[in-house]
Amino acid sequence: MVPLRFRPVPGLLLALTVVAELAAVPLSWGLEPAWDTLLLAVSSAVTTAAGALILSRHPRHVIGWLLIVQGLVAALAGDLAQGWGLRAATQGWPVGPPAEFVATGSWLPTAPLAVAVLLLFPTGNLLYRRWSLVLGLSVIGALMAEPGWVLNPEAGSEYVAGHNPYAVDWLPTDELFVGGFTIVAVSLLAGLLAVVIRFRTSSPVEQLQLKWFALASGALAVGLPLAGALWWVTPVVHVIPALVITIWPIAICVAILHYRLYDVDLVISRTFTYATLTVLLAAVYAGAVVVLGAVTGRESVWVTAGATLLAAAVFRLAHRRVQDVVDRRFRRQRHDALELVIGFVDDLRHDRAEPEQVVDSIRAAMRNPGLELRFVLLPDGPPVDERGRPVADADPDRERVPVRRGGMTLGEVVWSPGSDTDRALLPSVLDAASIAIEMARLRVELRQRLVEVDESRARIAAVADDERRRLERDLHDGAQQRLVSIGLALRHAQHELAGHPEAARRTLDGAVVEISAAIEELRALAHGLRPALLQAGLGPALRELASRSPVPVVVSATSDRFPPDVEAAAYFVACEGLTNAVKHARADQVRVDVAHRDSTLVVSVADDGVGGAGVGHGTGLTGLSDRVAARGGQFLIVSVRGRGTTLRAELPCVS
Repeated sequence: MVPLRFRPVPGLLLALTVVAELAAVPLSWGLEPAWDTLLLAVSSAVTTAAGALILSRHPRHVIGWLLIVQGLVAALAGDLAQGWGLRAATQGWPVGPPAEFVATGSWLPTAPLAVAVLLLFPTGNLLYRRWSLVLGLSVIGALMAEPGWVLNPEAGSEYVAGHNPYAVDWLPTDELFVGGFTIVAVSLLAGLLAVVIRFRTSSPVEQLQLKWFALASGALAVGLPLAGALWWVTPVVHVIPALVITIWPIAICVAILHYRLYDVDLVISRTFTYATLTVLLAAVYAGAVVVLGAVTGRESVWVTAGATLLAAAVFRLAHRRVQDVVDRRFRRQRHDALELVIGFVDDLRHDRAEPEQVVDSIRAAMRNPGLELRFVLLPDGPPVDERGRPVADADPDRERVPVRRGGMTLGEVVWSPGSDTDRALLPSVLDAASIAIEMARLRVELRQRLVEVDESRARIAAVADDERRRLERDLHDGAQQRLVSIGLALRHAQHELAGHPEAARRTLDGAVVEISAAIEELRALAHGLRPALLQAGLGPALRELASRSPVPVVVSATSDRFPPDVEAAAYFVACEGLTNAVKHARADQVRVDVAHRDSTLVVSVADDGVGGAGVGHGTGLTGLSDRVAARGGQFLIVSVRGRGTTLRAELPCVS
């Protein structure tokens, strides 16, 4: 973000305006309504500040200078001169009437400035050269009306003394003022016509700028006549002119600097909505007061209470409908897009649509067939499409917009927006479709999990078959043959007992040796089954395992007990990790950690070997991954070449 720095001359003029108003407020305080003193001071300062802001970004922008001049004239020739004149008349200060004279005529010179803004906004250039005639016309009208106003004998109300000391009787002041002001009014209307013509022929960005300008100009067009019509009815309307005059430079500054430029349709929509609701509620309240007053009496407290409740009920019922009508008129694209998405979500709730169709719904709402919705299943994992297939990185020329709901990233939209209006509309569409996007993501994740479960089951079944065949082969070729030979040896010893006892003794000794060998083979075959050492707990079993390792092993294990299948899975993770460290990693030291965290058993085996291990590099780690996944756990391998390997398994359990 570019830091805010006023340029020297605009900054100096802004400071001069602020100083003038700081002097004008104490001078006028107590001699005119407080709201008039404060609001007019704020209006002048805001107008000059808006011009200075524009020039801080666009040093040669004519409208910035016009606003500065307008605010400075209002501060010096208007508020400061008026304050001095009021104070001079009451305190006997010098040059009181000249100050009042300057203040009386200070408003007319700002009319050509307003016409110039109308003709030059937003680019600072005339749409056509002939529009300069309108600007010249406004200057001529102001020059005619000025003497007709300040020299008019009837302008005495502008002076504290009650009469105009500079009145000229021989001059046709009324005719001059009426004629000049008419010319100024015509030039203002021509300026408004220029704005309309520019809107019809300008680019989309300029049209958005002109919408901001039209909104503020509309506030002026409505506020000033309304205040004039109701000026003597209620003092509340006295603040309207200062407010609408202040809104005008703010809207100009916002539009030219492009700050929140694309929210103009929202502002217009909300303005018309609440203006309509205000009129509607006022009519309902007034009607209710009349009806209830006729029934219960005007002094009854039930009149106010009943009218208030009725107005609140009407607001609740009418707000959504009025908002829809206004959006349909002023924000047609947004209205249609949200209606389409909301309709899809409603179909989804009533089982008339599938969650995955949300992609087509968003494409239709944004009118962008190339838009893609990608789901994020894991924070560090690759995005996937609606079928769960990983998607390659997006084209760098296309924009990525994250989709979040409840602080969680559901996915991202990859697209090429057609305009800045589309870019501003997308967040609203995604927000309306967020529940459908979340449902689609959950379905994609569920399907992917089911595929992983099926693949894991297939691998487990294949490993089990291989292991069964290995056990069958080892039993047949090893322990079974030994047991057969032991039986034959015992039968032979039985025959030798009668005449050759010494030979029988040697035969029996050999049989004992064969039995011991068979026992060792059976123990080796049982290595893949639940170890008997786990009967004493996971910690003792791991320490016994570490004692048989040819490399130093440090074991840190909790003394808590866990379900048998969880302890067995943890033991096999440690066995496989230790085996890999000894056989493949060429490690000098291994560390085994077992911790109980919340409802999870965490097993970690870390070595300082060569690294480079992975699940796809061997059946051992693949089997471990499947074993952990079959129990609803998570299996992670961190293995960097030259920096060792860490196996980490998280097994859900209930201790």
